[in-house]
Amino acid sequence: MDNNLAELKGKRIGFAMTGSFCTFARVLKAVQALADAGAAVQPILSYASAQSDTRFMKAGELAGHLKRITGSEPWTTLQQVEPIGPGRKVDMLIMAPATGNSMAKLARGIADTPALLAVKSALRNGCPVVIAVSTNDGLAAAAQNIGILLSRKHIYFVPFGQDDPIGKPTSLVARMESIPETAAMAFLGEQVQPILV
Repeated sequence: MDNNLAELKGKRIGFAMTGSFCTFARVLKAVQALADAGAAVQPILSYASAQSDTRFMKAGELAGHLKRITGSEPWTTLQQVEPIGPGRKVDMLIMAPATGNSMAKLARGIADTPALLAVKSALRNGCPVVIAVSTNDGLAAAAQNIGILLSRKHIYFVPFGQDDPIGKPTSLVARMESIPETAAMAFLGEQVQPILV
């Protein structure tokens, strides 16, 4: 195992996926890497990611992949995720992909999906929260929300950058392959650098 990932062994990680469907295949590879590093990963799905069949992946297919990788059924209801905080059920919460919509709500304290309530519940205990941006308006309307979250205590960002500067000049996407390293550093209270790549 990479020495940088040793911090992940034995850790309980909630992994919340929101609806940036085009990134799901890359995010699943990151979930596999966390599991391979010895983390106990509990998948959590927003309503959109749990219920939407898209050209990228069917909803049932996503849940099946997550169960195969983690050994756990994804949590898909508010009732399932609410005890995360009171029961101290995770050591970290990762939101990947984190859509512009989800980040806007998170920046304003709105927790109306299982993914968002999972983050809120984890932050209640001061757990580190890792965010992997994926939004077409990251350099437009979503920029202010990214800025708000960058300044919040206990929140760490997976390095991100423009994925298509010519075709989609305001789009930002995290380097999903950097999720495990970002998580390992966050357990040490450090933001992996550089954030902008």
